[in-house]
Amino acid sequence: MKQTYKIGGMSCGSCVAKVQAALQAVDEVSNAQVDKAKESAELRLDSAVPLTTLKKALADLDPKYSISNSGNTIAADHTETETKSWIASYRPIFLVFFFILLVTLLIQYTAGQFNTKEWMRHFMAGFFLVFSFFKMLDLKGFAMSYMSYDIIAKRWKSWGYVYAFIELGLGVAYLLDCCPLATNSTAFVVMSISIIGVLESVLNNRKIQCACLGAVFELPMSTVTIIEDALMILMSGYMILGLLGA
Repeated sequence: MKQTYKIGGMSCGSCVAKVQAALQAVDEVSNAQVDKAKESAELRLDSAVPLTTLKKALADLDPKYSISNSGNTIAADHTETETKSWIASYRPIFLVFFFILLVTLLIQYTAGQFNTKEWMRHFMAGFFLVFSFFKMLDLKGFAMSYMSYDIIAKRWKSWGYVYAFIELGLGVAYLLDCCPLATNSTAFVVMSISIIGVLESVLNNRKIQCACLGAVFELPMSTVTIIEDALMILMSGYMILGLLGA
């Protein structure tokens, strides 16, 4: 069944990510969808869960958050959702990709000829630097959100913090063209692991927040996230094959 609760204390997108991740971590909760505008949380429950358990989960997160019954219980098969348009939902990530693509193409244009490998290296540098930047705007919020779906972060809470710095390191390494084989191999492994949790969430139709741009933007998990991760896997794989074949 699904149960709707009233949530207090949320003031930004970061709060939404933290509350959602904390509720998602409760054993009886299979899915949590938090709405800041409505100050509510819709939980899909595998079994009945005491309100005190949910209160403790939020109190452990931050005492400013509160949860109470709204009295609204609905069957799992009759869920009403309000969704923004697809373009509006993913506008931030489209803009990020557009600007990275524009800058890297302009670099090639000023060079006088298009070098595929150099363009890919610059694109990946921009991707990892920008995405790590947004994660670090609220590192704790990102780590909490990442725990809700990543296969490593679920077992090791500190992985979200480590992951953000790995992305930063990859961005710098690509920009400086430092240790290309090690850099591309690291990107290939890290993004391959990351995409597993994304695929599980999308294939199971879990309506959770994607942490790709940290906790700053409320981006729903979908095939867009899969494409984003898969693009980095394909690019790093291509670069590895080129280096090994050289």
